[in-house]
Amino acid sequence: DTLLEKNLCKQVEAHTQKRATKKKSHKTNDSDGESEAEEAVGGKKRRDKKTSSKDQKEAENKEKQTNKKGKEQDKKRKKNTGDSSSSSSSSNSSDEESLSEEELARLKEQVEEKKKLISTIRNKPWRMVKKLALLREAQAFVEKFEGALGKGKGKKFYAYKMMMAKKWVKFKRDFDNFKTQCIPWEMKIKEVESHFGSSVASYFIFLRWMYGVNLVLFGLIFGLVIIPEILMGMPYGSIPRKTVPRAEQATAMDFSVLWDFEGYIKYSALFYGYYNNQRTIGWLKYRLPMAYFMVGVSVFGYSLMVVIRSMARNANESTGDGDDNNFTFSWKMFTSWDYLIGNPETADNKFASITTSFKESIVDEQESNKDENIHLRRFLRVLANVLIICCLCGSGYLIYFVVKRSQTFSKMQNIGWYERNEVEIVMSLLGMFCPPLFETIANLEDYHPRIGLKWQLGRIFALFLGNLYTFLLALMDDVNEKLAEEDVIKNITHWTLFSYYNSSAVNDSAGTPPPLDPADMPRGPCWETTVGIEFVRLTVSDILVTYVTILVGDFMRACFVRFVNYCWCWDLEAGFPSYAEFDISGNVLGLIFNQGMIWMGSFYAPGLVGVNVLRLLTSMYFQCWAVMSSNVPHERVFKASKSNNFYMGLLLLILFLSLLPVAYTIMSLPPSFDCGPFSGKKRMFDVIQETIKQDFPLFVAKIFSYVANPGLIIPAVLLMVLAIYYLNAVAEAYQHANTELKKKMQMVCTCKKMSIQESAVSINQGYMINFNSAYNLKYGLSVPGWINYPGPLFCHCAAACTSLWWTQPRSSVGHGSAPHWGRLDQQQLHQLQEVSQGSHQPA
Repeated sequence: DTLLEKNLCKQVEAHTQKRATKKKSHKTNDSDGESEAEEAVGGKKRRDKKTSSKDQKEAENKEKQTNKKGKEQDKKRKKNTGDSSSSSSSSNSSDEESLSEEELARLKEQVEEKKKLISTIRNKPWRMVKKLALLREAQAFVEKFEGALGKGKGKKFYAYKMMMAKKWVKFKRDFDNFKTQCIPWEMKIKEVESHFGSSVASYFIFLRWMYGVNLVLFGLIFGLVIIPEILMGMPYGSIPRKTVPRAEQATAMDFSVLWDFEGYIKYSALFYGYYNNQRTIGWLKYRLPMAYFMVGVSVFGYSLMVVIRSMARNANESTGDGDDNNFTFSWKMFTSWDYLIGNPETADNKFASITTSFKESIVDEQESNKDENIHLRRFLRVLANVLIICCLCGSGYLIYFVVKRSQTFSKMQNIGWYERNEVEIVMSLLGMFCPPLFETIANLEDYHPRIGLKWQLGRIFALFLGNLYTFLLALMDDVNEKLAEEDVIKNITHWTLFSYYNSSAVNDSAGTPPPLDPADMPRGPCWETTVGIEFVRLTVSDILVTYVTILVGDFMRACFVRFVNYCWCWDLEAGFPSYAEFDISGNVLGLIFNQGMIWMGSFYAPGLVGVNVLRLLTSMYFQCWAVMSSNVPHERVFKASKSNNFYMGLLLLILFLSLLPVAYTIMSLPPSFDCGPFSGKKRMFDVIQETIKQDFPLFVAKIFSYVANPGLIIPAVLLMVLAIYYLNAVAEAYQHANTELKKKMQMVCTCKKMSIQESAVSINQGYMINFNSAYNLKYGLSVPGWINYPGPLFCHCAAACTSLWWTQPRSSVGHGSAPHWGRLDQQQLHQLQEVSQGSHQPA
C-alpha cells in the first residue's frame, strides 16, 4: 500500500510538472507573438534569446521584400499620376470602380430604401428626436453613395441628373411658396381664421372668390365693349345719345344730380344708351353691337361654368367627411376639432361646442322617445309660419307700392332726396330688420339648432328673392309705360327734323342748312338706361347701408360696451347688449343677392361690374378690420366644409333667376329707337341674324336657320332632359350600391369579430395557464411554471389578433433561462386549445 501510494504521488508530481512546462511554453509563444506585432507596427527590431537565428533571418528577409515591393508600387503610382493629390484621387476612383455588380445592386437598394424612408418618415409613429436623427442619417447616406451607382462617364451623368432633380424639386417648392404668397389677402384671411375659426373665414374666402369672378367679368366688358367705344367710337357731343340735353346742362354737374346718376354720368359709357348703333367702328371695322351682345351672353355663360366647376370641386373634396349615421361618437371625437384656431377664447368656445354636440347626440334618442304635447308644438309652428308669410307678403307689397310711387315722383319737379331714393332705402331697411324678426318668430317652433338654421336661411333667401322680383315687376310696369311714350316721342323727333330742314330751305334756298345741335334734339325715354340707373342706385345704396350698419351696429356698439361697462348697472359684456357676433349667413346671402343684381344690371349698365369690383375690394379690408376689432367668436363654432356647396347652390339659383329677366327683355321687348347699340332693330337678337347674313357665307346662314328651327330645338331640349334623368338615375344606383357594399362590409366585420371572440372565449376560460413538461416536449412550447394572466385582457388581445406569449424554442430552454416575447400564430392557438381540452386545465 505504501509503495502504491508513493508511486501515485510520483505520477501526480510528474503530471503537474508537465502541465507547468506546457503553460510556460504557451506564455513564451504569446509573448513572442506580441513582440512581433510591436516590431511590425513601430518598426523596432527586437530579438528573443530563446528563438532560433534562422527564423529571425527569414523574418527579416520577408520584411525587406515587402518593403521593396511597397516602394516599387509607390514609384509606379508616382510615375503614372505625377502628383500626390492626383494619386490619392485615382486610388479613390479605383476603389469605387472596383465595386462589383452585386455590391452596386445592394447599394442601389439601400439608397432606394433611404429615399423611401425620407419620403415617408413624416408618417412614422416615432418621437421627433428619432425622426430627425434617422432623417439626417438617411440624407447623409443618399448624398454619399448616390453618385456611385454609375460607371465612368455614366457616373458623372447620373450625378448631374440627380443634382438637377434636386434643384427641380427645390424650384417647385419655391414656386409653390411664391404662388401662395401671390394669393391676395391670404395672410389676412389666415389671421381671421386663427381667431374666429374656419366658419368665419369661409365668408372671406367666398368674398375673395367673388372678387376674382367679377374681375374677369370686368375685364371682358371693359376690354371688349367700353375701350373700343371710347377709342374708336364717335366722341362726346357728336350725336344726341352722347350729349346732355340743353335743359339739363345747367345742373348737369351738381352733386345732387350726379349722386342720382343723372347729368353727365347718365350720358357716359357707364350706361347702355351711350353706345352707337353703327355696325362697324374705327379702322379695325370693329363690330360693336355684335360684341356687346356676345359679351352680355358670355357673362352668364362664364359665371355658370365657374359656379358649376366650384360645386364639383367642393363635392370631390367633401367625400372624406365621413358618414354621419355610422360611428357618430368616433367622428365627433376625432374630427370635430378645428386645428386652425389660434385664439384661446375661440378654443374655449369650440371646446364648449363639442361638449354640447356630444350632449345633443346623447339626448337625441331620449328626445325622440319623450312624451310631449305634440299638438301645441304643431300649433306654434303653424303660427310661426303664418307670421313669417305675412311678413314676406307685407315686404313685397311695400316694395311694389314704393316703386309705383317713385314713378309718380319722377314726373314731378323739385322733389327731395328721400323721394328720389325711397325705393333703395326701403329695400335696404327691409333687408336689415326682417332677418332678426324671423329669428325671433322662429323661437316659437323649438326646432333643433341645425334645422332652425336651415329654415332661417331659407326664409332670408325667400325675403331677398321676393323683394328682388317685386322690384323687377314694378320696374317692368315702368318700362311698358316708357315703351308707350316712345311712339309719340319718335313722331315728334321726325317732325322736328322735318320742320327744321324745311324752314332752313325756305330761308336760304341756295346753301345747305347747318346740322341741328345734338343738345336740341328731342330725346326718347331710353328704358334700358333707366333700368341700368335703378340697378346702380340699388347697388350703391346697399353698399352704404352695409358700411353704416357695420360702423353703428358693430364698432360703436363695441366701443360703448368696452368703455361704459365700468360704470353701468349690469355687466354689458355678459348681458345686453354685449359684443356683436359676425353674421355669416346674413353676409353671405347679402353678397349672393348683390351679385344677382350685378348679373341682371350689367347688360343695361356695363360699368356696374366695375362698381362691384370696387365694392368687393373695399369690403374685404373694411370687414376684416371690423371683425378683428369689434366682433367676438361665435358661441358655437361650426366647420365650413359642409356649407360651401349650399352657398354655391344658392348662387347658382340666383344666377338662373337673374338670367330670366334679361332673356325676356332680349327676346320680347323692342329696343329704344334713339339709344344703345341695338337701336333701329325690332329685337335685340336681330344683330346675330344680321351678322350671319352679311359676314358669313350663304351655307352658314342656312345652317344657322336650320339649327334655330323650333323643330330641332324642342327635341334637343327633350334629349338633354332625358340625359340628365339617366345620369341622375345612374348616380342614385351607384349610391345605392355603395350603401349595400358598406352594409356587407359591416356584416363581414361583425361576423369576424364574433368568431374571434368565440374562439378567444373558448380558449380563455380562466386566468391560470399550466403546462407540463410532456406538453412542452410535444409541442415545442416553453412556459415557465404557473403564470397568472388576466382573462379579459387576454380575451381582448386574442380578439384583436395581437396576443403576445412567452415563447422560446425547446432546445434553448433550460432551468432559469429568461423567456422572451413572441407572437402566437393560428397553429399554436389550436395547439393551446388541444392542450387545454386534454389536460382539463383552464387555458
